[in-house]
Amino acid sequence: MPRSALDGDSELPALPAGQSVIDSHCHLDMDEFEADRADVLARAANAGVSSLVTIGAGGPLEANQRAVALAARHQQVFATVGVHPHEASILTDDVLRSIEALAQQPKVVAIGETGLDYHYDNSPRPQQRAAFARFIHLARQLGLPVVVHLREADRDALEIMAAEGARDAGGVIHCFSADAASARAFLDLGFHISFSGIVTFKNAAALRDAARCVPADRLMIETDAPFLAPVPHRGRRNEPALVVHTAALVAEVRGEPLEVVASNTRRNTQRLFRLGETA
Repeated sequence: MPRSALDGDSELPALPAGQSVIDSHCHLDMDEFEADRADVLARAANAGVSSLVTIGAGGPLEANQRAVALAARHQQVFATVGVHPHEASILTDDVLRSIEALAQQPKVVAIGETGLDYHYDNSPRPQQRAAFARFIHLARQLGLPVVVHLREADRDALEIMAAEGARDAGGVIHCFSADAASARAFLDLGFHISFSGIVTFKNAAALRDAARCVPADRLMIETDAPFLAPVPHRGRRNEPALVVHTAALVAEVRGEPLEVVASNTRRNTQRLFRLGETA
């Protein structure tokens, strides 16, 4: 079993009484959670994580099916469907039709993650760009927001998003890792900005500057679990309960009470993904 960051006597920041947060992006279907998924969900609930969104685009097409199935089994879990830019080369017409069918399941709340990753280039860039455009079109067609993955590709992404009318779909730049100027460009397109545990890393000063500039009504938080555990758990398996560390750090850098960031990010996630006020 992978060693959780919550093994042992680790403590989490305490949310104010009556407050909760939403982990807007995790990969609960992955093998890293196979042995203790029920415990992971229980720890999240105990930490004040009222709901979480598990991302179907964490591998082959089957990852989407697993994410949708998890959402169907657990009241607090919602899902997205898509093809990650790492796997953009698998996107055939048949795969897109399968994604479209899954997207119409009751607890699927967004298309993605999709986007561009020019750091690893696991799929050729032309195929990444084509897949991104097709998924924006699908999101607009279905009336769903888009969850966008970006790495070292902001300029191309902005061009594609503008050309394909991404503003009409709306969405979020997940695991945002750029600077304030880049954040403003995506905000100008009407998108939300989501911060992961990276914002807690020692070398993330520019990212913390970006966290200060995001308007309160466009701010979101996430874990991207099992990846990117926040400080003080960096290097261990991440899980949804740890999103409260990110919430606390974002509150600190914005000079706001934790309860304000918890409330705003929860409300923004509910609104974007149409989760309802009880999520």
